[in-house]
Amino acid sequence: MASFNKVILLGNLTRDPETRVTANGNTICKLGMAVSRVYSTKDGERREETTFVDIDAFGKQAEVITKYMRKGRPLMVEGRLKLDQWETNDGQKRSKLGVVLENFQFVGGRDDNDSSSASSSSAAGYEQSSPPKRVSKPATSNDFSADGDTLDEDVPF
Repeated sequence: MASFNKVILLGNLTRDPETRVTANGNTICKLGMAVSRVYSTKDGERREETTFVDIDAFGKQAEVITKYMRKGRPLMVEGRLKLDQWETNDGQKRSKLGVVLENFQFVGGRDDNDSSSASSSSAAGYEQSSPPKRVSKPATSNDFSADGDTLDEDVPF
């Protein structure tokens, strides 16, 4: 039986990323995202439906997201669905569907409130009026995939 597990989400963070480092040095980042859908009913009434999604990121990606993302900022996430199941202390079975981040892309420009680092980032070639450019290349040292866990340090994002 064939199967395919891929999720692409574009939304805003509902809270600041929460980061932990395990005893063996692995970085784990938990973040929440709100994804909205606007639609019209049969009567022509415009409605908005918001879905809240929990996302887990690991390794260098977790570190980069923690460094640059804050509550309310937009982010595009590619990942896979994962079902977590557990039993509570009183014996009830619980489950939650979440997303494991495999790739991400920053969306939008830098915050106006972040003026302290604006001068240093413009020296690196970042213009506040334009979002970061995504360059398609074969997997190299700046690949953000779960397999290639490194980042080119002179790129601000």
